Amino acid sequence: MSKPTSHQPIILPRDQHPISRKQIDEETLKVLYRLHRNGQLAYLVGGSVRDLLLGRKPKDFDIGTDATPAQVRRLFRNCFLVGKRFRLAHIRFAGNKLIEVATFRRHPREDELPEDHDEHFHFVQNVFGSPREDAFRRDFTINALFYNIADFSIVDHVGGLQDLREKKLRVIGDPLIRFSEDPVRMLRALEFAARLDFSLDETILAAIEAKKTLIATAAPARIREEIMELYRHKVAGPVLKQCRELGMLPHLLAGYPGTDESIALISKIDQRTASGVPIEEGFAIAALYLRLFMDSCPPSPDLHITEVLHKANEIIFPHCRYFSIAHGIRHQARELLVGCFRLARGRGTRGERRFLQHPLTPKSLELFKLWSEVRPELLPLVKEWQKAIQTSPAEKQETRRRPRRRRRKPSTRLPTH
Repeated sequence: MSKPTSHQPIILPRDQHPISRKQIDEETLKVLYRLHRNGQLAYLVGGSVRDLLLGRKPKDFDIGTDATPAQVRRLFRNCFLVGKRFRLAHIRFAGNKLIEVATFRRHPREDELPEDHDEHFHFVQNVFGSPREDAFRRDFTINALFYNIADFSIVDHVGGLQDLREKKLRVIGDPLIRFSEDPVRMLRALEFAARLDFSLDETILAAIEAKKTLIATAAPARIREEIMELYRHKVAGPVLKQCRELGMLPHLLAGYPGTDESIALISKIDQRTASGVPIEEGFAIAALYLRLFMDSCPPSPDLHITEVLHKANEIIFPHCRYFSIAHGIRHQARELLVGCFRLARGRGTRGERRFLQHPLTPKSLELFKLWSEVRPELLPLVKEWQKAIQTSPAEKQETRRRPRRRRRKPSTRLPTH
């Protein structure tokens, strides 16, 4: 693993870089200034510095400091500490906004590591160090740039500025070691290259080839979140395609085949997300498995819907169980698959009226329309169903009332004898 050398960092003064404090949100600046006024180092760190230098809007802002978590808590009344192994300071502002402050860390010495090798990764995360040591602990050079609030300069210990200029993604240290430490870095490398339109360093590709099977050992919760990040950043299609080309996809998604048509559909969903439609996990899961489902369940009026439901459950259940997907999300994915089956077999079948009024039918049609762009022979069906949904009457909610019993008025006639 690479260790910090004696070389001095590259420091860009304020007049040599494009970052302005106007691009940093007010709460983040408040935290940076208070740390600085109290004699602590206060840096903007990570992806926010990278994005600002590239002219992009950061998703969030993270802060690095030489103050310990306990010192940060003493400086901010609205601060609380999180994490048992990886202590972070979260500073809360109005509207449930959180600013994350992390103490600079370093790689521990061999004699500092615990005897249990399985504890090494977590232990490595919690040894405090200098800014330079912290930079060399990070994953990619472009994510290890610092913005110093003391003089508004950019600090580069690892060559990230040059890699930004050359649009190259490079691992800090030996990729074989870094990917063994944390296999999710392989997926993140492909994600960053796709998001930023950067080329991958040859050593990264060689290391993925050597270590790709390790991705199956990563925590399912982390893989699940990274997959959804691909969808949110509109790069799920190209990244999963590259995973397949590198032989990593079956290890990433437990034998998932990733056919050309499936990848093409996922790329269509990337375009949908780019147009401003938020991605939902149930929709993403249905898209992943639509081709497999349609192949195993060919649309036919003779196939009972109970069998179709069973097949949809059978296909998505292993994925949902492995990634601990909530029942509601799994239910939505299943209903979207079944909806696509109904759409593919055409109109005039039993239960059509109920199907047209189902709340998930418009979303099923949305997925089916994207699928028809991959399989153009389905386009006439899309038009038929669009027309049917537009002309379908709204479901009438009739309230049944029990007939009121009329009370008999007492007779006013005198009895006759």
